[in-house]
Amino acid sequence: MPTHDNETLDASADATVIEEFRAHRGKVGGPFEGRDLALLTTTSAASGTPRTTVLGYVRRGESLMIIGSGSGTPNHPGWYHDLLAHPVVGVEIGTRNLQMLAVPDQGAHSEELLDHTLPAVHGTGAHPASAVRVPLVVVLEAADPEEWEGRPREIRTLADKVMEVHTWLRGQLRQVKAETDAHFAARAAHQGPGEPPAPGLGLQIRQRCLAFCQALEFHHTSEDDHLFPGIARYHPELGAVFDRLRDEHRTVARIQNDLAVLLAGVGIADPQRFRTELAAMSAELNTHFDYEEKEIVPLLADVPWPPAPPAGVEDGAGAAK
Repeated sequence: MPTHDNETLDASADATVIEEFRAHRGKVGGPFEGRDLALLTTTSAASGTPRTTVLGYVRRGESLMIIGSGSGTPNHPGWYHDLLAHPVVGVEIGTRNLQMLAVPDQGAHSEELLDHTLPAVHGTGAHPASAVRVPLVVVLEAADPEEWEGRPREIRTLADKVMEVHTWLRGQLRQVKAETDAHFAARAAHQGPGEPPAPGLGLQIRQRCLAFCQALEFHHTSEDDHLFPGIARYHPELGAVFDRLRDEHRTVARIQNDLAVLLAGVGIADPQRFRTELAAMSAELNTHFDYEEKEIVPLLADVPWPPAPPAGVEDGAGAAK
């Protein structure tokens, strides 16, 4: 299949398929005609730039499964390393553009997926059979919590927007906690033959937690660099409030760093410590959000969102002539 699995692949060939995909509402011809193809856009783990890859997929309920064959090489493809570093990915199917959470599959779904995707090349030429790795499977699922309790019905002001972000982050944190609790409950309930769930918290929780931490870091950086200085120009009397909020950002960042240490590998060495750190972050973050919503959010109730365009710039007015 056309992918970036093989680093020697002619990039122009992949670019041609991507262009055809977008021009024909997700349909391509040639050897890929009739196949279920998706465009996966990851953030490069090395450079931070976007990388788009063409991959076959199969549906599994509300999720999608994609495969990385490595074109017969013993190395994982570049996009796989990308999604381990940045779990939230862009997915194009037909004319739909989605944000999804990428989770490497820990089950035995490779054969199911191989039956529905393009033939992979294994053990050819320069790669002896002993060096060829088993194809990896990645599950793409909804990036957002299923329910957003308290989400504003309409986003009309900057206050609404901040509350929407807070609600989303709270929902993500609850979902990470629920998955962690489910893991421990499954281990405690295991009886009889067969292996219990793996001692680590697993890739599902790793990816969800990493995505949450990255979104939280972006939110706090945006507040420190833009939102707070903008409000302070009109409300200099709130200096102590902003100092407290920035201190809380640093506290949350420290807990995030501790979680990152535990998430450094595919497995998690100390699940109980992870749950303790997660509880500390949950308590700290909810206290922080409550304080910010009391002291700052009311000041944003009259600020329209999205921002109005500059005077004279409307419906293309002011464009270069």
